[in-house]
Amino acid sequence: MTSREPQAPRLARLAALIADETRAACLLALLDGRAWTAGELARHAGVAPSTLSEHLGKLVAGGLLAEERQGRHRYVRLADTRTAQLVEDLVAQVSPGARPTPRSLREAGAHSAMARARTCYDHLAGRLGIALTDALTGRGLLRQDTGFALTDAGLGWFAAAGIPLERTGRRPLARACLDWTERRPHLAGVAGAALCRHALETGWCVRIGSERAVKVTAAGERAFLDLLGVEAGSLR
Repeated sequence: MTSREPQAPRLARLAALIADETRAACLLALLDGRAWTAGELARHAGVAPSTLSEHLGKLVAGGLLAEERQGRHRYVRLADTRTAQLVEDLVAQVSPGARPTPRSLREAGAHSAMARARTCYDHLAGRLGIALTDALTGRGLLRQDTGFALTDAGLGWFAAAGIPLERTGRRPLARACLDWTERRPHLAGVAGAALCRHALETGWCVRIGSERAVKVTAAGERAFLDLLGVEAGSLR
């Protein structure tokens, strides 16, 4: 029996691409927004380079990853922001309300760091992302009543803070992204990406470990307090 729904085959192929633990591990790792080498992903996924190469070929052919070569190295990244949104939304839907008990102190520390502050592809997530989103909303810079939207005051705040908003393409200026640890939406879209990029470039936040976790620096604590009234205690 053949489906009469023309999109059914495409959806089935997409689901099949993701429905593999090794490929899923690669997609989750690449949510940090950076390009990884095939060797790095192989070590992360715990498989042989030859096995990983086969999986990457399928993900690239399926349009979920983009690749480029520099010398002997093959780099891959998520194809675009829509792919990142798809992966993050799936994680939010399948993550249970209660996290599984960590098997070691190292795993417990990694889970804690990710819940505290992390990147969600190109924007900030975890308690940090929620704190900043709440602060923007509380100050009338961001509206959430009819979907996420920056107010005129919000546009002025980004300009005054020296955070340019690259309003090109079809990507929304502000978008809600469900946070899978906090179970609440945080700021994504052009504004979310700009804020995250600025925080990393200015040293307000620094990446820690090999996961997507980030840490708010002392300079970041001062900046978030001065600009948005976010207390340092909520960032730790």
